[in-house]
Amino acid sequence: MENIFGENTKRLGFGLMRLPELSESGKFGKIDIELTKKMVDHFISEGFTYFDTAWMYCESKSEDAAGEALVSRHKRDGFTLATKLHCGFFNNEEEREKIFETQLEKTRVDYFDYYLLHDLGEDHYKKYQKFGCFEWLADKKKAGYVRHMGFSYHDRAELLDRILTEHPEVEFVQLQLNYLDWESEAIQSRKCYEVCVKHSKPVIVMEPVKGGTLSNVVPAVERLFKEHSPEMSVASWAIRFAASQPNVKMVLSGMGNMAMMKDNTGYMKDFVPLNEEEMELIKQATNIINSSIAIPCTACEYCVDGCPKNIPIPKYFSLYNAELQEYEGKGFTPQKEYYDRLAETHGRADDCIECGKCEKICPQHLPIRKNLKLVASKFS
Repeated sequence: MENIFGENTKRLGFGLMRLPELSESGKFGKIDIELTKKMVDHFISEGFTYFDTAWMYCESKSEDAAGEALVSRHKRDGFTLATKLHCGFFNNEEEREKIFETQLEKTRVDYFDYYLLHDLGEDHYKKYQKFGCFEWLADKKKAGYVRHMGFSYHDRAELLDRILTEHPEVEFVQLQLNYLDWESEAIQSRKCYEVCVKHSKPVIVMEPVKGGTLSNVVPAVERLFKEHSPEMSVASWAIRFAASQPNVKMVLSGMGNMAMMKDNTGYMKDFVPLNEEEMELIKQATNIINSSIAIPCTACEYCVDGCPKNIPIPKYFSLYNAELQEYEGKGFTPQKEYYDRLAETHGRADDCIECGKCEKICPQHLPIRKNLKLVASKFS
């Protein structure tokens, strides 16, 4: 498997999604560009090189910040820059081309080291296919405007396998991957990771800390980690878990202040993968977190076959549980997106006709009909 990120590249990437802000009346204001410059400088001074932005990040100001804080102040061969095309912002080839040209202008570069088709799932894949976006991106690479092409992904492992089979020209995949989602039947972090291994595609990790959720864990988990390594932050366990997977070449962290920056670069500068004992602690932490889940579904799927509305009950319950586990101050969470994509090919939670077939066969004797109403109230 070719390492398109360089053999000596450090595995921590600066995600320019949650940049520090100058607040205005308690609402989102402007990016604190001076602090962002200091964070960029520190990141590079510690030997890190990978920066990740996108068209819509920070209310469409992230790419401008990358141009001002990074590109205009550092040598072009001293960093690598990734950005993305999201299908929600174009409806024809001319609009797509305009976005790309504007991205070059905003970031102040002549080429992108990495360029991604953003947020592939069943729905978005159809649109990217309709407009020939994979071929378009390959042409950008051939012309020298893009060095490496890939996509970010939020959907099932089965679809990911199909996409990579249909598009072997893709060089890497960006996945949501963290220890809490690793065995999730809805998000399928491990299964998607294994698909990438199967197709020999290196992985970039997004959401390693679930937007702050895994840095704000329950007290029992914090004690577990601190008793083992008092000097290590709680968040470090999540980022090191992601970086310890052999096929992961880059882990993105959306650092919003200098404290996060110094913490992350500190333990990732000379990265050491988790050992067996630490992996066992991760399993214990996952079990502790999951022991407090709202719907204790074991995902046996006995309830699915007989459902007249083809509702993927265990997957919806998994998403609901994941949503309730999110850090309260996080803001955007991805579970609704996963829900909507499942609903493209399956029944929605509020399609339940309350026939009760599922409850008769459930070995956990769960009140499935009641729980589906909870799911519907959260995601519909």
